[in-house]
Amino acid sequence: MNAPQHNLYTLFHQAFGHALDQVAIETDEGQTWTFGDLHAQSARMANWLEAQGLKPGDRAMVQVEKSVPALVFYLACLRAGVVYVPLNTAYQSAELNHFIENAEPRVFVADPAKLEGLSEMATRLGVATVVSLGADGGGSLIDAVQTQPTEHAVRTVQAGDLAAILYTSGTTGRSKGAQLTH
Repeated sequence: MNAPQHNLYTLFHQAFGHALDQVAIETDEGQTWTFGDLHAQSARMANWLEAQGLKPGDRAMVQVEKSVPALVFYLACLRAGVVYVPLNTAYQSAELNHFIENAEPRVFVADPAKLEGLSEMATRLGVATVVSLGADGGGSLIDAVQTQPTEHAVRTVQAGDLAAILYTSGTTGRSKGAQLTH
């Protein structure tokens, strides 16, 4: 008997997989993304994550502006069973150092304008891969995923497995990672 599939991406796809040609997102600039676009691009990113050696439970830390590409990366992390760790774009070096040491990400995704400084810090702290992702859809991550397949088998996870870690504001001390499960 197969174990039940608890991956949040599976729930998303069950709800919208029949409507892949329908518009899922329309930006203020008039750009549209269908559910099929989200599905294909998140598959490419999930395949890329796995090509970097990430396995379910590994962490991907992200400090980028809110955007469709950032949402697609979140969906990719869900698909691959990788724990998504988003960070506020206002966080500075001392805070980033704490988060990287605490979460131990294998991948760090940064805004292209901040890549150089973050790359040095992240690499020094043991992050294996540092890439950029711009709100406009540019960056080294987008370039890297273009050769990846648009199909990806969603990884099986248990309901109690981590899906994301959201760091608190730290108003009463150091920020703590709130753990969200599938």
